[in-house]
Amino acid sequence: MRRRSLTLSALAATTLVLGACATEDSADDAGASGGGSSCTPEDLDTLESGTLTIGTDQPAYAPWFSDDEPENGEGFEAAVAYAVAEELGYAEDDVTWTRVPFNAAIQPGERPFDFDINQFSITDERKQAVDFSSPYYTVTQTVITTAGSAADGATSIAELKDLRIGAQVATTSLDVLTEVIDPSSDPVVFNSNDDAKLALQNGQVDAIVVDLPTAFYITSAELDDGVIVGQLQDSGEGADQFGLLLSKGSPLTDCVSQAVDALREDGTLADLEEQWLAEADAPVLS
Repeated sequence: MRRRSLTLSALAATTLVLGACATEDSADDAGASGGGSSCTPEDLDTLESGTLTIGTDQPAYAPWFSDDEPENGEGFEAAVAYAVAEELGYAEDDVTWTRVPFNAAIQPGERPFDFDINQFSITDERKQAVDFSSPYYTVTQTVITTAGSAADGATSIAELKDLRIGAQVATTSLDVLTEVIDPSSDPVVFNSNDDAKLALQNGQVDAIVVDLPTAFYITSAELDDGVIVGQLQDSGEGADQFGLLLSKGSPLTDCVSQAVDALREDGTLADLEEQWLAEADAPVLS
């Protein structure tokens, strides 16, 4: 079940290039050795023979999933999960879903899934307890504001340069604000995203920069009038990457990583990102 958009924007092309470059280093770190073992349903050592069991949290939020129903294949991560399953040779009917809280999934121990997809950032600390696939998504930094502000309606980086924009100290968000937007006045630096959000609500800044998952959450759940202005396609070398999570030492890690790599190389991941994330009120600022 591969859902492709008809065209790719500059974001999709850029993400494909950046993702391919980043993955050369990240795949090994994620526990993917790229071995030559057979990766077919007949040979894969899944929890249930002939079935691929995929985990995620509950509720599962848009735009990563739709209507808290991962089995419908709608939303970026649901679509990625089914694309990986298809790449491994599983039909839609051969996929089952199970719900596992985020914190439980990253703890050591047995897991009731073959892999879990839930915006898991690949980190060295987590790799002590779990395996990760090659990254399927590199997190972009995003400008958010409130309805009616000076930043509301901006469609380009140039339109933001003369505005008062903030970000949390010592974050990739601040680096991207400084280097990519390069505002005319000094960026406003906050101790936390909560402080930045409060300043935005009070009109002390015109906009703030956060990562895209945080942008979706703040604008939908924490601000009554929150607006995503747009994504910044160059999010720097320190950007987080999401990987599929597997049990430590899982016999599936290599094959799942190979499937993710194939989807990146043939453009499927870029297509799905364009379809589900760019259309979710998160356009690209050029």
